[in-house]
Amino acid sequence: MNFCSDNVVGASPEIMAALVECNYGVAMPYGNDDRSLYLNNLFSELFETEVLVFPVATGTAANALALSVMSTPYGAIYCHHESHINCDECGAPEFFTGGAKLITLQGEHGKINTKDLADAIARAGIGIVHHVQPAAVSLSQATEAGTTYSIQEVAQIAKVAHSHELPLHMDGARFANAVATLECTPADITWRAGVDVLSFGATKNGALAAEAVVFFNRKLAHTFSYRRKRSGHLFSKMQFLSVQLEAYVKNKLWLKNATHANQMAKNLAEKLTQLPRITLCHPVEINEIFVQMPEQVIINLLADGFQFYRWYDEDSTTVRLVTAFNTEEKDIAALVDAVRKYCSQDLSLTVG
Repeated sequence: MNFCSDNVVGASPEIMAALVECNYGVAMPYGNDDRSLYLNNLFSELFETEVLVFPVATGTAANALALSVMSTPYGAIYCHHESHINCDECGAPEFFTGGAKLITLQGEHGKINTKDLADAIARAGIGIVHHVQPAAVSLSQATEAGTTYSIQEVAQIAKVAHSHELPLHMDGARFANAVATLECTPADITWRAGVDVLSFGATKNGALAAEAVVFFNRKLAHTFSYRRKRSGHLFSKMQFLSVQLEAYVKNKLWLKNATHANQMAKNLAEKLTQLPRITLCHPVEINEIFVQMPEQVIINLLADGFQFYRWYDEDSTTVRLVTAFNTEEKDIAALVDAVRKYCSQDLSLTVG
């Protein structure tokens, strides 16, 4: 009954089977094995264009290292104020860029908009030695609010960024969930829309510990291999990361897992919003739900052993509920039944 995150569950059986199979025989180290070398072809086929792919173990490493080749130490990286790179990566983007400044933008439902972005760049003081200089734009797909950017929205942001010669980075920790919702091709929502570099997430959607940095603008990858090594993410037994990504992409496991997680969230949201005093905070577009509940309902659910995060702070009555690739209907039913019971109790106390 743990709805804290899609990180709380284990790995997909298909990925575990691939790891077991990979454990036999020998392989060259540091990414020179056949599986690692194959990834460029596999991902080029997936994205319908020639790409360069670099496996790493964490999303933080993927984001921070990607941004490190996009910004100078005196650069400004534009992102949403709730973005993972701003709130949840302990200064890693600033560290690996050598000191670049994150310039945060507001925006409803976790999304930056083109007007705010264009205005911020216009106010940057380009060419003034006292100011950080615009260097890159980063957006999250899906967002920290569980929403998605449409193809048109990504293209509009890319147009603003590229008009100032700024590369566009996409944090795709839940990229699969976004693609499943949008029902588009991976190419359409990335390089065709103007994305230069993608942090391709897998861990939240069934991998054990595997992410990838995908370069559509391959010129930006010139120094990446050195930066990955320096950061400690060039694994000697890289084949164990690469085989996870291979199993994840092959046979569309990534879409299958994401589609299931999204559907479970949709089912949960539909049932919760039929109950009194439960209010959605954002549209439910992937596998994350943000709802407001009465305080006593939250207390009772936690006491029953349900696990989830209060959002914003420990006293907040906004909670985040996350479903995963292996969430079952019975888990949804149990939570909904408990919320229904406690909402009824809370309502009767309020009326009384």
